[in-house]
Amino acid sequence: MPGMLTDGGGAIVPFSGEPGQGAPAPPPVRPIHHGMAPPIFRVYVSWSSGNLLQIACLRPTNPEDGGGAEEVAGRVVEVNLGGGGSGGAEVEEEIDEAEMRRIEYGSVPAFALLQSRKNAIAYAAAMSRVPSVPDHAEWWQYVLEYSKTIGNLLGNPDSPPAFTIEDPKTILKVREKPTSLRAAWELLEIFYVDKQLQGWLPERLVDWLADFDSLLSKTENTVYSKLSNFQKKLINLQIVEDDPDYWNGLSSALSVGWLDIVVNMLRFHGSYQLDQMDNRETENGLVEAVAVLVSTMPRMRPNLPTGKLGQCCKTRPDFIKAWEKWRGQVSKLECSAFWIQCGHKKTRDGLKNLLHIMMGNIKEPTAATCHWLELFASHFLYIRPFTVGFEGMHHLAQKCMQLKPSSGSNGLTGLLIGILSENPEVVLAECTKNFGPWLVTHATELLTADNEYADIMLHEERPNFGGISIEELHRLVYAQVLCSHSLTWQIAPTYLSSCLNQGLGLLEILLLKQPIQDNRLVLKTLEICRLYELENVSTNIMKVAGIYHWKHGRKGTGVYWLQQAHDKVRLDRIAQQLFEHIGKSVTDDSFKQWEGLLELLGSDIGSAGGLEFLHRYRDFKRSLQQALDGRTGEAARQTVEFLIQLMRNPSTPQRFWLPLLHDSVELLNCKPSPILNVAETSLLLNKLQELSMAKLRPDFSSNHLSSHALNSVRLALASNLARAILEDP
Repeated sequence: MPGMLTDGGGAIVPFSGEPGQGAPAPPPVRPIHHGMAPPIFRVYVSWSSGNLLQIACLRPTNPEDGGGAEEVAGRVVEVNLGGGGSGGAEVEEEIDEAEMRRIEYGSVPAFALLQSRKNAIAYAAAMSRVPSVPDHAEWWQYVLEYSKTIGNLLGNPDSPPAFTIEDPKTILKVREKPTSLRAAWELLEIFYVDKQLQGWLPERLVDWLADFDSLLSKTENTVYSKLSNFQKKLINLQIVEDDPDYWNGLSSALSVGWLDIVVNMLRFHGSYQLDQMDNRETENGLVEAVAVLVSTMPRMRPNLPTGKLGQCCKTRPDFIKAWEKWRGQVSKLECSAFWIQCGHKKTRDGLKNLLHIMMGNIKEPTAATCHWLELFASHFLYIRPFTVGFEGMHHLAQKCMQLKPSSGSNGLTGLLIGILSENPEVVLAECTKNFGPWLVTHATELLTADNEYADIMLHEERPNFGGISIEELHRLVYAQVLCSHSLTWQIAPTYLSSCLNQGLGLLEILLLKQPIQDNRLVLKTLEICRLYELENVSTNIMKVAGIYHWKHGRKGTGVYWLQQAHDKVRLDRIAQQLFEHIGKSVTDDSFKQWEGLLELLGSDIGSAGGLEFLHRYRDFKRSLQQALDGRTGEAARQTVEFLIQLMRNPSTPQRFWLPLLHDSVELLNCKPSPILNVAETSLLLNKLQELSMAKLRPDFSSNHLSSHALNSVRLALASNLARAILEDP
């Protein structure tokens, strides 16, 4: 798709519509870092794999070539469209869907536990005179525990090396790849949660930079990229001290406090080789002296991670004393006469440059660092070593940005600037823009752990948001993201239930919208309803599931769900449909097709509605067959009890009274003694009389039995009544 340059304000591909002029909003603009000097003659755009676009930028031919040359200078770059304009592009590039899903599921228990503790403290505060949640003495510890749990899900930069045996010339150890999400979470934890870090906050920031320096910029150099490039070059170097990149890497690593790397690289120096032909004892002594000074540098911190160098000082007086002594040793070495005896100029200049960095000369750290945040860390290490807490950090950051301006914006640096300026609005905006709804939802707990202004800002109900707070708004947004995926919707209720204003209403909508075709999914939805005590929602879901399965031919499943929902009205309607299918009389052939359905009803037939009649009729037919076969002596009496229950039960349709009695005629006539007593026989005769009166009503449903059947029933009942009267004492 080639395009010629136009006078569109310098844009390669101009577009119409500017904000504020009544035109539609312009499309999202993504900068292209092609690195070519203008003018650009032609641009080609083509799709690559996935969400990548290939942009080819071509320059015109040089007119000084006389027009004979046809070569055109240009460059091809790729633009990632995966992030869109919704934020979270960095996260999408670093974490795939499966890994992000693992993080989403893993963060649910920690979030739910923290909300449970918050609710318990709030309830206790409401019932008695105890501090509220923000003022609770142990609350920051609960939030710190929550933060550590979430941080472990995001990865561990201090994980052991991937290889047990390492190359002795390895500068950067191969560890777990850091992610921007983890880096952002640690920044929030350092500055908002962990009160134990207040005494050595600058040192913790230096540690953070050591873990995540590789994420600061993808288009510009960093100390990490500089060392990484030198490590690739180191394989082919015979004499490392003659290479300027060696000394540049040493200066950069020392500037940001990577002391173990500095000492390791100093031992690469050629003066340590055992097969030296020249006399290099003085040169080796100077290198070793600098290495000792680097490894014994005082650090105001409670401890050092394994493998890290330095001298720990837990109190400020001890640190000041150790620092003054160490700085004196550095100055003494810098003024030593041994430098005159060092014949290798690059070694002499390189080592002195390291000493100048340790002495706090601003010129050397500024030249050795690449990013303003690296220069920021250098100030705390060598220029302002006694800085504690937020003391002038924001002003220093602005000064470092002026000295080391960065052309590209980075989500981590923007987040840090918002933190240092003590502006929770900026912090929240940077998290939303660069890291997506997951981080915003969980990070609000960190922002409000020990910050009264942030707590009020996030929890204040706002009319322009429909009466909800900013915190609840972001939770609802994140819950909507979870609901949009079939593998994550089931964890959305945890976040919706924590939204007191609109969460439960949206939770009910979510549960009612779940598909009911799969019984396992229905059971999962019902379990969620049980956990959140949504009995009405679960009843409606079971009713919908029952109706759906019944209409699609799964009669047993439909009746089961309606029975679980105690929907007597619909069960009665189904019973009427079954009665119509059974036919004019309850015969064995027409009844067999419903045997399986009746088995599903189980023993709890009280909730089966009109189907209770069919269930009881099945028992009656089985007992009647046993009585006629003469299998047991009690079978006849059991059959009579079933018959009386059916005739008394209001669920038995009137149209089936006469067929039931007609089925029992043979049993009534085959016994020498009456099987019905006077009261039972009178009940059945009254039912016959009531049936005769019902025939006069226009809505009577005839059973189409012959008059002979009615007469045979009357005769059998009359005969049984006569014998019962005679035998009645």
